Amino acid sequence: MRWCGSGSVWRAGALLALLLPLWELGCWGLISASGASGTQNQNQHTAGGPGELLRRHKRSWVWNQFFVLEEYTGEEPLYVGKLHSDVDKGDGKVKYVLSGEGSTSIFTIDENTGDIHATKRLDREEQAYYTLQAQAVDRLTNIPVEPRSEFVVKVQDINDNEPKFLDGPYMAGVPEMSALGTTVVQVAATDADDPTYGNSARVVYSIISGQPYFSVDPKTGVVRTALPNMDREVKDQYVLVIQAKDMVGQMGGLSGTTSVTVTLTDVNDNPPRFSRKNYQHMVPESLPVASVVARVKALDNDIGPNAEMEYRIMEDGPGVFNITTDEDTQEGIIILQKPLDFESKNSFNLRIEATNRNIDPAFVHLGSFSDTTSVKVTVEDVNEPPVFSTQLSKMVVSEDARVGISIGRVSAHDPDSSNSAIRYSIDRNTDLERFFNVDALSGVISTAKPLDREVNSVHNLTILAMESHDPTQVGKGFAVITVLDINDNPPVFAIEYETLLCENASPGQVIQTISAVDKDEPPSGHRFYFALPPSVAGNSNFTLRDNKDNTASIVTKRGGFRRREQVLYRLPVLIVDSGSPALSSTNTLSVSVCDCDSDGVAQSCGAVAYTLPAGLSTGALVAILGCIITLLVMVLLIVSMRRRKKEPLILEEERDVRENIVRYDDEGGGEEDTEAFDMVALRNLNVIRDPKVRRDVTPDTPTFFPYPRSSSTLPVYKTLPDNVVFREFIWDRLKDADVDPSAPPYDSLQTYAFEGNGSVAESLSSLESLSTDSEQNYDYLSNWGPRFKKLADLYGDGKSVFS
Repeated sequence: MRWCGSGSVWRAGALLALLLPLWELGCWGLISASGASGTQNQNQHTAGGPGELLRRHKRSWVWNQFFVLEEYTGEEPLYVGKLHSDVDKGDGKVKYVLSGEGSTSIFTIDENTGDIHATKRLDREEQAYYTLQAQAVDRLTNIPVEPRSEFVVKVQDINDNEPKFLDGPYMAGVPEMSALGTTVVQVAATDADDPTYGNSARVVYSIISGQPYFSVDPKTGVVRTALPNMDREVKDQYVLVIQAKDMVGQMGGLSGTTSVTVTLTDVNDNPPRFSRKNYQHMVPESLPVASVVARVKALDNDIGPNAEMEYRIMEDGPGVFNITTDEDTQEGIIILQKPLDFESKNSFNLRIEATNRNIDPAFVHLGSFSDTTSVKVTVEDVNEPPVFSTQLSKMVVSEDARVGISIGRVSAHDPDSSNSAIRYSIDRNTDLERFFNVDALSGVISTAKPLDREVNSVHNLTILAMESHDPTQVGKGFAVITVLDINDNPPVFAIEYETLLCENASPGQVIQTISAVDKDEPPSGHRFYFALPPSVAGNSNFTLRDNKDNTASIVTKRGGFRRREQVLYRLPVLIVDSGSPALSSTNTLSVSVCDCDSDGVAQSCGAVAYTLPAGLSTGALVAILGCIITLLVMVLLIVSMRRRKKEPLILEEERDVRENIVRYDDEGGGEEDTEAFDMVALRNLNVIRDPKVRRDVTPDTPTFFPYPRSSSTLPVYKTLPDNVVFREFIWDRLKDADVDPSAPPYDSLQTYAFEGNGSVAESLSSLESLSTDSEQNYDYLSNWGPRFKKLADLYGDGKSVFS
């Protein structure tokens, strides 16, 4: 089989030279070495010249690849190539079949001639080649006359895609003052055309906008600075337009553009500068310490860390003022460190220096990165409160000082030039019990009440000093008054002792060691003396030994103590302090006799229980107590059972069930229910009053009681006074219920639909229409069906169509 392609797709010169003898035939062939018989193929060229075809003993598939231009826009299908088999004699017995990629949707084959056409426009960027299979078959039997063979249709590229910047637009930064040729950023464009064919995908770069500040490398796309020392403070941002053009930039090439935003980043190339060389500020002399006096700021064209500054005071300010940097605004904040005094100094001339905190050594050659300015602070005179000569005065007073004695003196003066007179007083919040007074003019502090060191040993007073001419100006001073101790409290036992004495104690045994305390505090410390009063010094039971260390020991004089004889001993002890004059007190020590074990540990103390010779035994007492408890428990159970006794769930027949309200939750059956409720009970009471009918329940049995049926005996309620009508109505209903044998034998709640007399126009209710003289005819209700049968019976003439 031969494969014939369109002559327009062959480009290789060498191939054209080899195929030149066959060009007039429009096809070329390659001989396949395949064959079942293995016979070597022979190519013979006839003497007839180049017009003769190559001949071989056995033909098989001759394959090749076809080329098709992409983006073909012609109206007719694009001719791709031709298939021809040597078996085909032109008699129509051979049919050509095409299969593979796009064999039906894109490529078609003429089954008679073998011509292949492309019916759709192809795009190499979507698919670069198609693999197809061709076969020649018998038209009648569809049996292949030659084996199936495969060939490729390649889509030939044209320049139909412009370069694109996939990562654009670009953002880049470069430090200001950079040298010429500093790299900024690299851009890259891609072209979807075939890079192996022609120049369709060969891209060159150029800069359209951004000159003369920046340039771009045509081959690599690297953007560089084109001018040195660009200043951010002049212009900090540039927008470049970069173009990428294919066909190596030649005429007719396609191009794409992108933007590159270049920001000049800051460097510290500008020193700080004060906008003014002199500043003036006025502050009152009463300005509190740590207050802000003034703010100054040096301007720096740089930003961020390059604009951070440090301030310092160079002259006339250190010690009185301090300056710090506000990290948010980079201002210098002048702060007062010491109180101001107009009378001492009324102005300060400060020399302030501002220096960049982060200096770049690369720009030191540009000059000093600091600046100075002068700040004059003028102190204003104000009316100041009085000032105490000594802010804290310390005084002492004896606790036995008499009332009114002078303790000490405070002094204050007016610091202003007016030198006003001062009046003194005590802040009573610091002397609530008014132990002290102060002379308003002299400032002498004296006692106002007797003092007690043991209650309060130190008094902290706040003394107020105010100007006589301006009481609003008040100064404060402090006085600490210490109360000196005198010996005015006798010594006493340190604790409440509980002394235990064993019955088997031996003579000379120490049974208790005692000590004493004293509220007083002598300068040389306490010294206590212990002794027994003369009245008990010669007792035969105990003696006292002073240990000379502010303690004493109680010692037994004998043994053989018995609880049966005496349970408790009370021993008075005399304690004397070393004060001047010495004070003493007598304290009583209680000694309890106890039964102790062999180790001297007390087992039981107090009185011994004696057994009555004629009394009951312990067992009998326990039995009597048990009986009493049992009786008490029984009584409690009986009382509890009576309280918890429950009512029976079912009422007994003999129980009085009167004074009960019976509630009937009985719902009606609708308008078709004619038995649940008698509608006659709701009619006008002056017309129909049948006492035999119950108003609260449906009667099960007829009522048998004599009742006159003459209408003259029935009271006419409309003729009664308003205050009597309801009373008469209720009284009649009560008599009806009393004589009604079908009524329950207990009080019940009965409801009656009685509206009273009403207005002159009488009731508007339709329920009374039957008893009135109205000429209204309700016979038509009988024609409305079963639902209105009841109304028809009530309001009609009694002749129902349903009866």
